Amino acid sequence: MRKLTLAMAAIVTALTLWMAPVAQAADLGHGGQIFGNNCAACHIGGGNVVNGAKTLKLADLEKYEMASVEAITNQVTNGKNAMPAFKGRLSDDDIADVAAYVLSQAEQGW
Repeated sequence: MRKLTLAMAAIVTALTLWMAPVAQAADLGHGGQIFGNNCAACHIGGGNVVNGAKTLKLADLEKYEMASVEAITNQVTNGKNAMPAFKGRLSDDDIADVAAYVLSQAEQGW
């Protein structure tokens, strides 16, 4: 009986994991819209009109340890220096999409 119970538990666990929702991939098209509406005024073409040394170009992102979705998400969410925080103004999904968009564009050379 114990083996049957363990086998059933294993099957239920496997089915639960198999049926669990898969994390949604970032929507780069939506991220581009968010960027255009909220970021492009200061970061047109991956530049930076406030501080020309800190662009969204891959070399600068790497130089300032910002070349990851996590780092960009944190910056967009919380802001830093002249950049305002977008927490509360954009949803978590909006921020995730724009962070993925920025990194994707940087990797492609803007």
